Amino acid sequence: MEWQLLSSVPAEDVRQVLQIARRRNFARGEVVFHRADPADSLHLVVSGRFAARITTPLGDTALIAVHGPGDAFGELALVSDESVRSATVAALEPAETRSVFRRDFARLQREYPSVNAVLVSLLAEQVRRMNERFVEAHYVDADKRVRRRLCELAAMYRRGEDMTIPLTQEELAEMAGTSRATVNRVLRDEQTRGNVELRRGKTLVLDVDTLARRAS
Repeated sequence: MEWQLLSSVPAEDVRQVLQIARRRNFARGEVVFHRADPADSLHLVVSGRFAARITTPLGDTALIAVHGPGDAFGELALVSDESVRSATVAALEPAETRSVFRRDFARLQREYPSVNAVLVSLLAEQVRRMNERFVEAHYVDADKRVRRRLCELAAMYRRGEDMTIPLTQEELAEMAGTSRATVNRVLRDEQTRGNVELRRGKTLVLDVDTLARRAS
């Protein structure tokens, strides 16, 4: 398994980190950790997909991200002894991760200080994504945000030519930071254009290239 987000890190450093990582398997719906739990490990996703959800100030639960193979979550656990989880993460399907615990990583850092490059790369990727979302929220209209999430999810769920996204319109709305009504309108417009096909609780992306152009 290769993690694109670590592509700029020396292979030996990545190998050292993977040697201390523990294999963990999760059943569909199994919670990896809850929001506010003590944070003690980073997860590198090997297979399957995970949903990260938060509780809004109004008490609602919102899906903020889906992590798939090649992604990572829980990076801040390796930074501070007192960090806590900012979201609840659960498996959307049978899944597997490589879990790096903070105490194991700290021992590795003492022996191989260069492995810090792995942590820096992971944190830099997190900051990049946060900056992108911040800019989107302020300067990109909701319709384009919906199309961008569709493109991202199509790539994550792609199996050969099949790009079926098994998320509801409500979940897509949460990820795009907009209303379900907006998502429904955008999807129906894209279906009329032949770019997607709507199914019960799912969206099949038919032309991701055109969709990406319309999202830019």
